[in-house]
Amino acid sequence: MELDTNVVLRPRFHKDVDLTIFDIIERAKKLKEEVKEDYRIKVSDHHIFLFILLAKRRYYSPHLHIELSENEDKTTHVKCLFGPDQTIWTFFMFLHFFVAGVFLVFGMFAISDWILKAPVTKDLIVMSLMVAVWFLLYFIAKQIRYNGRHQVVELKRLYLRIVE
Repeated sequence: MELDTNVVLRPRFHKDVDLTIFDIIERAKKLKEEVKEDYRIKVSDHHIFLFILLAKRRYYSPHLHIELSENEDKTTHVKCLFGPDQTIWTFFMFLHFFVAGVFLVFGMFAISDWILKAPVTKDLIVMSLMVAVWFLLYFIAKQIRYNGRHQVVELKRLYLRIVE
């Protein structure tokens, strides 16, 4: 998985391993004790979450969600998703919905003004600014992902210790 050339902001990958779900969960629980000084590992049903410990966590720190599903041949399909801190993700989603709302409201104003033969310049300026803000949010998210790339590598090493 090449993170720097990927367009997606939440990289994901998957792998089939020759271990059972129970074996993988047991390995995760054993590893949890070994790395409790640097990482937090949370196991819930067929899901494993890998976090950077709070002392080392920054606003750009990712987490890794691992989902386990059993294949017909008794192997396990492992799906992994890197994601940003939940607080940052929620804030970014709020900003996106706010920008979209402002864009739509001024789009409706622009249509109303156009129908009424009133000037639509201010409406189009605000809509253009919202498009610029969308691009700015995208590039900020890319920068946050870039800043956390070394921690992504750490979490992937931890993941490999669990499944290999």
